This record gives sequence, structure tokens and C-alpha cells, in this order.
Amino acid sequence: MSETNGLPGDGLRRAVEVMDRLRSPGGCPWDAEQTHASLGRYLVEECYELLQAIEDQDERAIREELGDVLLQVLFHARIAAETPSAEGGFDIDDVAGDLADKLIRRHPHVYADAEAVDTAADQQVRWVELKKAEGRSSVLSGVALGQPAVALAAKLGARSVKYGVQVPLPAGDSMGEQLFRLAYEAGATGGDPESELRAVARGHADRLVAAERSAPTGTTG
Repeated sequence: MSETNGLPGDGLRRAVEVMDRLRSPGGCPWDAEQTHASLGRYLVEECYELLQAIEDQDERAIREELGDVLLQVLFHARIAAETPSAEGGFDIDDVAGDLADKLIRRHPHVYADAEAVDTAADQQVRWVELKKAEGRSSVLSGVALGQPAVALAAKLGARSVKYGVQVPLPAGDSMGEQLFRLAYEAGATGGDPESELRAVARGHADRLVAAERSAPTGTTG
């Protein structure tokens, strides 16, 4: 579907070369000063902008925002490449190679002679089994504790059910505790309260804008 006549992957290789030029001596001073830590907030921002484009069903924006997310991947990999491999450094090929290996390992029904998987639900069960075989058997394995609070609470609820680990929920009446219980219980029953709350919030945002536009001049502040 590429708009050029090049080989698949040519665009990715060109992006890697551009990132290398920007980061190298004689490139961009701002790019050269960045670190994994300084780029953290941009990664979060770009992911949210991509999510908004997806929610808006704007294919053109999705394409652009995917490029911005890819930039973050290329940037972090280029920074890491400046550290010797013996000290933990890696490059974009290592990242891509590890990903390919993981995908192959997680899909033995496609790349090996494992029993066929017919449904998405069966695949979810298989993934849990494969992760356990990889040593990721903890109730919190792979859970990003830095994700939005509603999503985190829901994820904890889902993991509690999946791993059969139950602890009493916070019983207080504070706003945080009440919100946590709602999100946790939604996640435990297969819901996605983060997406549902976002949909409600965006709908309300649209109504606020409409009200502002329809209000007589000088009545809003």
C-alpha cells in the first residue's frame, strides 16, 4: 500500500537513517541533548494523540500519529545505541528482532506445530499459558503501574480474576476509593471503564463547546 515503488521496509530504513543523522554530530542540537527520561512525556502525549485520532476514526490523523509514535521508538533506540552492548546498549534492529522473536514464540499455532487456535478467547488462554512458561506468572507481571488510574484499577481487577488472587477492596468513602471500586469491579467483569469514561467525557466536552458557541457574547468567562 506504499505510495512509492520501493521494497517493503524502505520507508522504515529511511526513517532510521534520518534519526541517526539528527542525533549525530552536525545534526540537530535539540535532538542530541535528549535522553530516555526527557522524552518520556512526549511518548505519553503522542500515544494519547494517536488514541484520539482512533476515536475520531480519522485515518489521515491515525497515519500521522502512528509516525509520531514511531519517532519515539526510533529516538529511544538511537539513544540506546550510544551505549556499548556490553553495558546494556541496543539498537533498533535489536528492538525489532526481539519483537519478532516474541511474536513467533507467542503464536506457536502459526509458526510451529502447536494445536490450532480457532477463537480469540482461546488465544487469550494460550497467551496466559505461554507467559507463565516464560516466567511471567505473577499477578502484576506486565502491568504498567504508571498508566491512567482508571485503567490501572480495571487492570488490577482483571488480573485478580485471571490469577485467582483476591484481597479486600478499599472500603472507605473517599472519592478515590469509590472510583477505584467501580473501575476495579468493571475490570473484573471484563469491562473497559477507561474507554467508557473517555467516551462520556468527550461527549460532555462536545456539549460544553456547543453551549459556549450558542451562548450570547460576553456571558462566558
